[in-house]
Amino acid sequence: MTKHVQWDLERLRIFLAVVQQGSLTRAAGALGLPQPAISRQVSRLEGECGGRLFHRNGRGVTLTPLGESILPRISSLLQEASELTAQLTDGARLPSGEVRLGALPSLYMVLCVPLFFELRESFPAIKLKIFEGSGGQIDQWLANGFIDLGLPYRYGTMRLAEVDPLVHVSSYVVGAPGSALTAEPTVRFSALHGQPLVLPGAPSGVRLTLDHMAKQAGITLNVAVEADSTQIQKAVTRLGGAYTVLPAHVAFEEVQAGTLQVSKIVEPEFERAIVLGTTTARPASRATRQVARSIREIFDRSDDFWSAHLR
Repeated sequence: MTKHVQWDLERLRIFLAVVQQGSLTRAAGALGLPQPAISRQVSRLEGECGGRLFHRNGRGVTLTPLGESILPRISSLLQEASELTAQLTDGARLPSGEVRLGALPSLYMVLCVPLFFELRESFPAIKLKIFEGSGGQIDQWLANGFIDLGLPYRYGTMRLAEVDPLVHVSSYVVGAPGSALTAEPTVRFSALHGQPLVLPGAPSGVRLTLDHMAKQAGITLNVAVEADSTQIQKAVTRLGGAYTVLPAHVAFEEVQAGTLQVSKIVEPEFERAIVLGTTTARPASRATRQVARSIREIFDRSDDFWSAHLR
């Protein structure tokens, strides 16, 4: 009949300590246990194994053939137990739960897609829900608690306690290929006077900022059509119906494809910041805080992209 043994991991650890120390006395000192307790545990293990595991001599102990044969298995078993403990401990510490993120549509490739893969790899227990919207929509979602984190724009000075600035980007006049207003790398803001424009409606941040800049410059903005959707703005512009004003990254793919043309606004420049906001409707969860950290890291890693295309 096969003998059934319930292996005691602590007893196996004592066996391994005796092997490593080469002495019951030294093993007792290393483990902080009295030597008689070490001796009892070794004797019990020998009984469970059906034979002596150590030769005793005046200088300490050495393994018997039986001890040598089981040493690799015991070492492997203890290593697996240690790895399992580490995995369970780390798993218990990993943040989990749903995080709702509001993002500008233009951030889908530079942020949203990398964020998904990073969370899946490092924090699989976090469930990410992404909602695309305009800056104004995202601010409203943050205010009413519909989302946990948001990535809207901010213009001019801002309260740093409210949001975390991630990157500052310049604004460009966007026109159809060959359009006169975007023929040069830069264009003065005053050149927008009287030109047909497709812009978001008030009270969007970009519209309020442009209206204020126009008043300061003494020019009139001819808003031919109001549209909050950047897709509509770009479509009207691409067909030559009007100009619009966007950060370069919003029209980057079209500029690369040659279907849109851009010129940086100067004198004065029109700069906006992409910021990270957290809702104040409820305390941020561990998962929310981790997603916020991951977003910051992705923006830091993509600094070359922003430097090359947006500033």
